[in-house]
Amino acid sequence: MIQIIDTGVANIRSLQASFDRLGQPWKLTVDPEEIRSGIHVVLPGVGAFAAAARKLDEFNLREPLIQRIEADRATLCICLGMQLLCAGSDESPDTKGLAIISQHVSRFGVDVQIPQLGWNEVTPQQPNGPFELGLAYFANSFRLVEPPDDWGFAETEYGGVFISSIWRGRILACQFHPELSAAWGQTLLEDWINMS
Repeated sequence: MIQIIDTGVANIRSLQASFDRLGQPWKLTVDPEEIRSGIHVVLPGVGAFAAAARKLDEFNLREPLIQRIEADRATLCICLGMQLLCAGSDESPDTKGLAIISQHVSRFGVDVQIPQLGWNEVTPQQPNGPFELGLAYFANSFRLVEPPDDWGFAETEYGGVFISSIWRGRILACQFHPELSAAWGQTLLEDWINMS
């Protein structure tokens, strides 16, 4: 059973449909114990960093998420979900993220259209990562500029190079939306489940 965190700050219908196509049962949850102990947990998200962080605190999900990631329990963080792993974001300077990684999220520069909406290339920077080079669908105004220490990572070019995915053990975080990334994204989801 895949536990999808239902904070109300994500459009998860496409994600649910992707798991349906894979024949993988899923459940929406905000139960801290299910999130702490679930075999597979997904943290999706769209919208504002502060609103998403408030929802995690409202449902007492901050510590269960930190605990499961530190224990290397299979966790997939998508879009804003990836940004929440960081210490904070320039979007909401007074709001703390999960601080799993120490980096801060910053806004794209003025030389590109914001948000980035559409397809872009994702290039893994380490061999034996969780996916191969491919095209993914993005919808983001903020991004991670530097990879965290001791994590694998992939890069994407949009007004300069940014970090479009990070991974460590059974933890995978994607700035892009694998559930909207056609066959390549579907394969990524399937491989994450199998790897986990």
